[in-house]
Amino acid sequence: MTELYPLTPPGPSRRSTLRAAGGTLLLGLGLAGCRSAVSDSSSAPQGASAASQRGGVLNVAVNADFTPALLFAQSGQSLQHRLIYNTLTRYDDRLRPKPELAASWTYAKDGRSITLRLRDDVTFHNGRKFSADDVIFAVKNLQNPVCAAQLRSTAATVTGFEKRGDHELVLKLAHPVNNLFDLFEFMIITDSETVEDAVTGKKLIGTGPFKLKKWSPGSGLSLTRNDRYWQAGRPYLDGVELRVIAQADALISSLRSGQSQLSFDVPGKSLGVVKNDPRLAITNYDTGAGAVYLGVNTTVAPLNDRTVRQALAWAVDRDRLLDQTLGGYGLASAAPWPKSSPAFTEANRTHYTHNPGKARQLLKSAGHTKLELPLLHLALPGDTAIAESIQYDLKQVGVHVTLQPTDGATAQKKLISQGMPALWTMGHGFAQVQPSTLAVSAYPFNEAKNTSKYRSAEYTKVVQEAWTEPETDTAAANALHEKISSILLDEAFLIDLVVRGRVQVTADRVHGVTLNKFSYLNLDHAYLV
Repeated sequence: MTELYPLTPPGPSRRSTLRAAGGTLLLGLGLAGCRSAVSDSSSAPQGASAASQRGGVLNVAVNADFTPALLFAQSGQSLQHRLIYNTLTRYDDRLRPKPELAASWTYAKDGRSITLRLRDDVTFHNGRKFSADDVIFAVKNLQNPVCAAQLRSTAATVTGFEKRGDHELVLKLAHPVNNLFDLFEFMIITDSETVEDAVTGKKLIGTGPFKLKKWSPGSGLSLTRNDRYWQAGRPYLDGVELRVIAQADALISSLRSGQSQLSFDVPGKSLGVVKNDPRLAITNYDTGAGAVYLGVNTTVAPLNDRTVRQALAWAVDRDRLLDQTLGGYGLASAAPWPKSSPAFTEANRTHYTHNPGKARQLLKSAGHTKLELPLLHLALPGDTAIAESIQYDLKQVGVHVTLQPTDGATAQKKLISQGMPALWTMGHGFAQVQPSTLAVSAYPFNEAKNTSKYRSAEYTKVVQEAWTEPETDTAAANALHEKISSILLDEAFLIDLVVRGRVQVTADRVHGVTLNKFSYLNLDHAYLV
């Protein structure tokens, strides 16, 4: 059985924090820092301390509203998940699972089952006791295709449930998988009795530190403290306001004026302004929880030609995109993996560099000197700037793209339904957890059905092998990761550009903010001074 870890808050991890006006510059080491103190290098661990203060409402500036229909899918709007809901486990900085609603667990030697021992002191916001039935419901809910959950493939490996009382549960698996704890950290535990109201935004009932007070469509979420939270004395905050501020100038003004104290949505080009404000700090989470990419619909001619797709990969100036558009926060990379991933190699990161001459040569060899194609992007300032940077680079090699700004909800639906045009640019996640998860769960990469409509028997075979390979066989796992990377780079149906972590901007009076591996905001131990 795994060790029963005490449920104390994590301390600060490796990170990059920039503080303006004579403050401290801490350079991250490029490792898997998933939690980060936002005060300074001398911060105490983020738990009970003399500095912790109860009370106050934290105002969070977001650039897009909550979308109830995407509640069970990973998207840019998943930030609020951990405020309302808990998960079974959470990873530490080295991808080691730690308890949350699951207090401990035992994995069968053959990898065909896992026994979960659940906390018995947890209640939902409506007063109902949490039990094994809620875990069964959560797994079955993600197995339902209607939920459009990226980790549905992993949830689907659970073929049976054996209850041993209200707080012990055996999950029986069709076959071993090495990303079960990815599922446990991704899967929010919702109240089964009100889930129909949850997906319409009427009720959001979980076991988390805050309760829904009000959702004002177009304006944001208002949350209030859960006084019956299972972590004694938490949260410190009385409430959280997630305010939708779509325009970059208005968002920055809100932070600088103190109307908002936290945001993850400041466009890269605007971060320079924030650095110069002594009341604000920038924290760069170096987990690689997201990546900017150029998606390619392989059924649209001439993009059905691999040579043309490779030409696009050589055409984009990743370093310029990173420096000028993203403010220098990220890692220029042709592969999806952050440095913290066991799949990362420097050779794959630099497989494609900026080489417009080679791009033109490849296009010419495929019979093209000029192409005209659409490029869909999110209609947000930061995403528009990324699309314009890509547009400029492609134009230099004779590929003229017409930008198609699109709202986030519509873009996500197109992503899921394979409804994208010839080209699109968005961000993807799932490279920051177990490498196999990317290719079995993320819509742009899914071996069975991806947004690019790319299919390959070889790709499917390698991905399935990587997914079921025991974690203990490191050499075999790394060899399979390299095969996946090679296929992604050679086929170029999705062209990675910059691996990014979340860039957090906070007022200097905010402490104790963390994110989980899926960028769910954790404010259990956050407080204002």
